[in-house]
Amino acid sequence: MRRRRLLATLAAGATVLAGCAGGDDGTPANSGGQPDGGPVDATATATPTATVRDVDLPVSGSELRQPLPKDRIAAIVEPAFAPDWSGLDAPEGVDRPLLPDDAPVVGVERGGTARAYPLRVLNWHEVVNGDLGGPLLVTYCPLCGSSIVAERTVGGEPTVFGVSGKLWRNDLVMYDRATGSLWSQLLAAAIQGPRTGDRLSLLPSAFTSWGEWRDRNPGTEVLLPPPHSNTVRGREATRNYFNPRSSSEGQLIGYDHETEDGLYSRTFVVSVRHGGAARAYPFDDVRNAGVVNDRVGGLPVVVTTTPAGGMAAYVRRVGGTTTEFEAADGELLAAGGSRWERATGRAVDGPHEGTTLERANDEPPMFWEGWSNFHPETDIYGE
Repeated sequence: MRRRRLLATLAAGATVLAGCAGGDDGTPANSGGQPDGGPVDATATATPTATVRDVDLPVSGSELRQPLPKDRIAAIVEPAFAPDWSGLDAPEGVDRPLLPDDAPVVGVERGGTARAYPLRVLNWHEVVNGDLGGPLLVTYCPLCGSSIVAERTVGGEPTVFGVSGKLWRNDLVMYDRATGSLWSQLLAAAIQGPRTGDRLSLLPSAFTSWGEWRDRNPGTEVLLPPPHSNTVRGREATRNYFNPRSSSEGQLIGYDHETEDGLYSRTFVVSVRHGGAARAYPFDDVRNAGVVNDRVGGLPVVVTTTPAGGMAAYVRRVGGTTTEFEAADGELLAAGGSRWERATGRAVDGPHEGTTLERANDEPPMFWEGWSNFHPETDIYGE
């Protein structure tokens, strides 16, 4: 059996007490799957009208769980930003940085502007509606450790997304105000309602630390917590966003348990899908190897950890030629002498300076539980 590992620094930031497990007012999740004793959506199994990634849609109501009422987790609708959190008032007794360098963030760069979305906020609100070079949707599911960034549109028109209180395959289910359709975060598609089968247009993002993102993007802004940012429930401030752990005791977002695949559910993995094949790379295995050169469905890939404690996967082709990489002083070294940044895949010197490797993964790193619930046939590297 694979030994249980300590999560990487970034993944550890996702195990705080929050989000899908209970309301942002501290209300525990209803283990019976009903909001405040009310009925679960009883949509009967319907004739499929669309298929997304081998999933027939719409999903039946019996596949959805409703631990919380709609909007109990308050999506952010008017985000506010600043260069850092230094201007915020620290809670009594807090004498450390309010947003330390190792705090995990989702980073987005679009239209020449960079912004960071701390998990200290996303853990409690899960959905941020905003604009950055166009309508922007930033989402995070604490149960799956998954961050998905997309265009905030339905039918080509901007709309507001909220937290439905439902879960599908243990993942965040959103709704849109325009049509009331339900959207799966990890499937990135509408799974019930008028827009069933529609897909979100995904945008690139980084799952990294605040210090690493700020160093890479000196002019970045960072999301401010409520009451500075407004939510669907107003500007109430109900959480200690400055503590990576909740002051509530005993309420966890699920439990880290060993699965039948031999991995623990909260093992941090980056996964690659290609040519009908899928492979997940556990953090510990990649860190121990330094660099993994592999093939997935015929696609040559290189997988590595990043300086901030994350993971990255790239197509290991340079100038049309398949290349082997090795670890070198915190970077990647390829034939020809160029050194490549692990976090960005960009060559920093040598004959390929300025060239950037193509990403091999569509989805960001996440917990094994989140990935395997949507991709059960995935191979595990090293097994």
